[in-house]
Amino acid sequence: MKHFVKLFSASFLILVLLTVMGCGSIQKQEGTGEYLDDTVITTKVKAAILNEPTLKSAEINVETFKGVVQLSGFVSSSASINKAIEVAKGVAGVKSVRNSMHLK
Repeated sequence: MKHFVKLFSASFLILVLLTVMGCGSIQKQEGTGEYLDDTVITTKVKAAILNEPTLKSAEINVETFKGVVQLSGFVSSSASINKAIEVAKGVAGVKSVRNSMHLK
């Protein structure tokens, strides 16, 4: 059941991001291809964090610009910060990871 909830959550997240991607306007100075690439990277990083049992995905925000992922939010331990960075770096297309996470 727990696996089903994670799978459903990841699928729902991807659906929402794809819907927003289709409806939203692009306000960054990047081409459509770069915007789509960044959206895909963001979705993959969020899914990877969601699938990491030691992390609470609701605590971590993910944004991507030109392949650079920024993680922000408030987490409960330094280990969570390090794990989230490690997970994000392991996603294809991520050029680098910026940490803006803070301890609660």
